[in-house]
Amino acid sequence: MSSQWLAFAGSERIAKGEPLEVALAAHAQLLTDSTVTILAFDAVSSEPVELDLRGTAEDVSARILAAQQATAAMPKRGRGRPRLGVVSKEITLLPRHWEWLQGQSGGASVTLRKLVELAMKAEPNAANSQASLESAYRFMTAMAGNAPGYEEATRALFAKDANKFAKATRKWPRDVRKHARKLAGFALGVVV
Repeated sequence: MSSQWLAFAGSERIAKGEPLEVALAAHAQLLTDSTVTILAFDAVSSEPVELDLRGTAEDVSARILAAQQATAAMPKRGRGRPRLGVVSKEITLLPRHWEWLQGQSGGASVTLRKLVELAMKAEPNAANSQASLESAYRFMTAMAGNAPGYEEATRALFAKDANKFAKATRKWPRDVRKHARKLAGFALGVVV
């Protein structure tokens, strides 16, 4: 998660910034209108953020600061094996792939790491584009899942059709439309 959050009261964006700033803005909004639905997100990944807005502003501040301190106190993973940051996961290959990998100098792990590095260099923006697409989809689902044109916008997003995406999101509430377009921009190859 990033250190930037954003919050919406209904379809209106009410805050973007540091977690404490966003939580306090959301709390203040609830004091103004206790019936409004507040949704908060990580500003980069669009992962939902759970806000406990009970009590006073001081109560909310104390909970946010305690959560931040607990996160900061968590031990960082070191480098290497495990210090080098090596992560063991399972992969499934056909027998002929395993045979080829075993025949390479350095073995399967070294060869796979080299292949991944080559692919990352060949398409340096692919991971960012995919992350942008996933973030936009996550946000759209939460904030515009019932909006007119949602299905068309989703299809346009995954087809990477910027014109159709813009057209499909045209009738969405202003703040939701603006943020969805901003998130989708990198994946769609447009600057918003």
